[in-house]
Amino acid sequence: MIKHRVRTHRSSEHFPQSEHLAQKIAEIATDPVAVPADTREMVINRVIDNAAVSAASVIRRPVTSARRQAQGHPATPGATVFGIDGTYSPEWAAWANGVAVRELDFHDTFLAAEYSHPGDNIPALVAVAQHVGASGTDLIRGLATAYEVQIDLVRGMCLHEHKIDHVAHLGPSVAAGLGTMLGLDEETIYQAVGQALHLTTATRQSRKGLISSWKAYAPAHAGKIAVEAVDRAMRGESAPAPIWEGEDGVIAWLLGGPDAAYTIGLPAPGEPKRAILDSYTKEHSAEYQSQAAIDLARRMRDKISDLDAIESIVLHTSHHTHVVIGTGSGDPQKFDPSASRETLDHSVMYIFAVALQDGSWDHEKSYAPERANRADTIDLWRKISTVEEPEWTRRYHSADPAEKAFGAKAVITLRDGEVITDELAVADAHPLGTRPFGRDQYVAKFRSMAYGVVEPGEQDRFLSAAAQLADIRAGGLSALNTLVRPVVLDQAPQTGAGLF
Repeated sequence: MIKHRVRTHRSSEHFPQSEHLAQKIAEIATDPVAVPADTREMVINRVIDNAAVSAASVIRRPVTSARRQAQGHPATPGATVFGIDGTYSPEWAAWANGVAVRELDFHDTFLAAEYSHPGDNIPALVAVAQHVGASGTDLIRGLATAYEVQIDLVRGMCLHEHKIDHVAHLGPSVAAGLGTMLGLDEETIYQAVGQALHLTTATRQSRKGLISSWKAYAPAHAGKIAVEAVDRAMRGESAPAPIWEGEDGVIAWLLGGPDAAYTIGLPAPGEPKRAILDSYTKEHSAEYQSQAAIDLARRMRDKISDLDAIESIVLHTSHHTHVVIGTGSGDPQKFDPSASRETLDHSVMYIFAVALQDGSWDHEKSYAPERANRADTIDLWRKISTVEEPEWTRRYHSADPAEKAFGAKAVITLRDGEVITDELAVADAHPLGTRPFGRDQYVAKFRSMAYGVVEPGEQDRFLSAAAQLADIRAGGLSALNTLVRPVVLDQAPQTGAGLF
């Protein structure tokens, strides 16, 4: 890896384009280096994972709204929209499929200086690949770049401390991945990356307080914007520059300010793109810091004979978990039984309570209004708090994969004074967990989520196509779409008339 120092430059300074971060990204996007076999196989795993969570979310209201918007933009050749026949304008297919992937907070994750769900790159690249008739190998190469760029930005540039949403790293990664997939030149990719970043910065209010359905739309919007940015750049249109380092650029006014500097590590020329291997998916439909908490709660419930005897539960955890999904957020909505699913998904207190009571987690039942409003759950829920422990925060930010941790220590005090403690550093499904996800687990997750939604024969067809992604010839990527049973789609809610 080459570490690039990125800082603000005054307009009067000599700062050639060759030194811009967007240019460095364009250079790795055009590097013809081969994709390693393990990277290729993980790309396939994540394509399967995205299809799984899309099947689970297909008739939820935000997904239905996005799908109907896309259906207002038919196109030839166009791209497919998950679950249905027909072809649609690729940016709108990217939009609809991006919402389906993101709605349940159930796909892959990478956490470092910033947060990310790098699987959000997949819908945009697949849509454009279908539209232009790309091959499976082209798509794999593009996704290797997209994952690399997003994860490398996440490692080195924190957005959330400045209340900027993590999709600001997604726009550039999609643009770069599209550049690789389409074989674009450095200058075109440079301009597309700049445009995509300029148009995808937003505040973190989408993940604060009463969280709305926009949480599912935000990454899809970034993907759609990046597709449009690439289209404009291909036509010769340029971007604000230098977009990160300019005197009035992203660093100076949205991030650390004029005196801030960031170190971004990017692959050297000829160095394989392997960042996808450092990311991890979810076994449970909940914010990633809750994954280990769910597994910990399931393990601890066997040590407590009477949950009603609990006096208090304190989760000792990292700064991120404490302030984003814990009591350090100061959000009263995180204790509100009538809160939105998106809000409950970001309440580790609620999640730990339900997992402790049920010994399991379900993407629908665990969030159902009747489940959240159970009197015994509310009572237990309000006994739970979080505290930040410096050691958990240090491990959260560690660059050493062997000690990097996203878990917590639970201290459960019973009314008779007995104290029960246990801790879990990583989720069971994490690569270092007790049951790490491999191809069999990704397939099982798809089968489970697609049960009753996708006909068994269609499940088999999709899984076969995905497994042979590298062999799909140019023009054959529509095989990655999965058709949903019409009787299921008929149950989708009415969303009202829009403009399209």
